[in-house]
Amino acid sequence: MSTSANNHVKGLVLTALGGLTLTVDIPLIRLAGGDNWTILFLRSGTTLVAALVVWAVWRSLSSKTPQLIPGKLGLVVAALYGIGSVAFITAVYNTSTANLVFILAFNTMFAALLSWIFLKERPRPATLMAMALMILGVLIIVWDSIGTGQMFGNLMAMTSALCIATAITISRASGREMGFTSLVGVVFPFIVAAVMVSKGGINITAPWWIIFNGAVIMPFSFFCLANGPKYLSSPEVAMFYLLETVLAPIWVWMIFAEVPSRNSLIGGTILIVTLVAHSLWQLHDGRRRRAALAVQYPV
Repeated sequence: MSTSANNHVKGLVLTALGGLTLTVDIPLIRLAGGDNWTILFLRSGTTLVAALVVWAVWRSLSSKTPQLIPGKLGLVVAALYGIGSVAFITAVYNTSTANLVFILAFNTMFAALLSWIFLKERPRPATLMAMALMILGVLIIVWDSIGTGQMFGNLMAMTSALCIATAITISRASGREMGFTSLVGVVFPFIVAAVMVSKGGINITAPWWIIFNGAVIMPFSFFCLANGPKYLSSPEVAMFYLLETVLAPIWVWMIFAEVPSRNSLIGGTILIVTLVAHSLWQLHDGRRRRAALAVQYPV
């Protein structure tokens, strides 16, 4: 197997593990039972501590430790992950879980669009068609919440999706390892949450859930997902966030009996079917192209 194929497989494994682990994030937040600022404070604080401890141990054992923030682009990526984290927690408390994860799935199309504009990786007609269907799905999801309190939560979910897609695209363009950068980015939400908690105090029912989430789940999932762009295209990496789209509502339904609305199910189904079909098409097209190159340039 060629080096390029090995790297592609490595990227697929990394991002798949990261995306699968991330699916328990929302259920753990809900199980903790606290207000949004307390949750953000504990989640980002434990994530930051865990990341710094792992990085310090890694550095003591190896001279090839990735940088925490690789240059100016690293700072931008860290800021985007930080803003996305604030928007995400805000969305958790201002819209339904189904709406949140379905809208977050839109980061796949954001990534394709940003790659087209800034990396000159022009989407094919099939990708453009998928983007149009994605927009339709999101409009169906948010339609009932226009003019209600949930609209703010939906907008925060969209903001989080855009921040993630932008961070992935910049990471892809830089070619640098951004695994720790995404984790260090929680400094911004941690500071904001610390200020708010200092005014209102800590309010949480079961802190061990969110501590486990911040110390284990978030560092592992975001390290894997943030390293994905080194081996895969931006849209490919973003599509692994779909695992959260599919599984998080199931975990929430099983634990909290929160049933998605009809529009959420319709819009979410459009999103999932479109993205799965597009992913399968990409994999098939990639194999076909690699086979054509192998025939054209035999070794």
